[in-house]
Amino acid sequence: MTAAEQSVLSRIDSLTEEMLAFLQALVGISTVNPPGDHYVEGAEHIGSKLREFCYDVKYVRAEGRPEHTLAHPRCNVIGTLRDTPARPRLHFNGHFDVVPVGEGWTVDPFAGVIRDGRIYGRGVTDQKAGIAASIFAVEAIRRAGIKLAGSVQQSATVDEESGGFAGMAYLAEQGYVHRDVTDFVIITEPLNVDRVCLGHRGVYWFEVATQGRIAHGSMPFLGVNAISKMTGFLSVIESELKPLLAQRQTAMPVEPPAARSPSININAISGGQPVGDLQTPCVADSCHAILDRRFIMEESSTQVRHEIVTILEKLRRADPEFRYRVTDLLTVEPVLTDAQSPLVKTLSSSIRAVRQTDPPLIASPGTYDQKHVMRLGFVDQCVAYGPGLLHMAHQPDEYCEIEHLLDAAKTMALTTMRLLGTA
Repeated sequence: MTAAEQSVLSRIDSLTEEMLAFLQALVGISTVNPPGDHYVEGAEHIGSKLREFCYDVKYVRAEGRPEHTLAHPRCNVIGTLRDTPARPRLHFNGHFDVVPVGEGWTVDPFAGVIRDGRIYGRGVTDQKAGIAASIFAVEAIRRAGIKLAGSVQQSATVDEESGGFAGMAYLAEQGYVHRDVTDFVIITEPLNVDRVCLGHRGVYWFEVATQGRIAHGSMPFLGVNAISKMTGFLSVIESELKPLLAQRQTAMPVEPPAARSPSININAISGGQPVGDLQTPCVADSCHAILDRRFIMEESSTQVRHEIVTILEKLRRADPEFRYRVTDLLTVEPVLTDAQSPLVKTLSSSIRAVRQTDPPLIASPGTYDQKHVMRLGFVDQCVAYGPGLLHMAHQPDEYCEIEHLLDAAKTMALTTMRLLGTA
């Protein structure tokens, strides 16, 4: 490690209290999604710090997105470090929306309580600590008087927890994060501080509706029960499709290993009369189910959808009374950054320098904003790396180890210097 790098790491240690104060205040802004509370306040808190740290700051509202309303405006913030060359450009991104609090907390979820080497709060791991780490990593370089030979951008975006379409997707579509202006992206999701996430599996969310025919419940033979028809479809999913998916394996390093096979989950089902309402004797004439199919790089979204339709068509041919409709809700293609890319190799070397461990290169079973960076922004070097224990995300008493926060900031600082070079 060079003397300049050592001086930057020391700066991060000296910035600990300042970084924690910023993070506590950010945790204290209850940017809960849904519905998208206090997004403007959250963006302005981050933007104010970026401006203080010599960034040109822009607030980007997701005009035209259905989520962007007068009551709950979708406001993102992006900052570009001043007085640096335009390229190469490293972009750090974190989302500042958080999931609802839920039950079971023993501390105030929005107080940013610091105790026993941890900071607690809803969203502190997922992923406000990551935002703090990247901002203060670059600030340590600036305060050490080191000039970078490339550009740094920081963005904090909304709605990642609900798909990111008014957040990172909007920035990518509008050209703020795009291969024409961006070379590398690090998304500061929590990954246990010593792992690099190269990408994620794909997702196909869809709804199946079965149509029946209403009749008196005492004479069900005069009707067609849509719930019974749905049961037949779901039985094939359980008995035939799930075992078939279990036989497929991906070369992606997905964690946990059980997720290296594709999967399908029944998210919701409803049919007939609402449970809890006054009931009348009727054969259910409609039933709806929402399913979540996760697929691997070796599968295509076209193949995945065709597999579902094939099952439904087989049931229709065998039963003249089987009537169905499929509605596509969300399709996300898998993404994977090359493990030999300069971004991955540089980030890995920085983790080794800080943590004295060889970082596992993994892929995520679920999706996050990398899909938008790579599929809409066409930036081919994008990974996720950040502080926090992944299993603490969305939990009661969510916390981030302060040691992990500092180590992540140090890793990000080294990566910035090594990837962009110094002037």
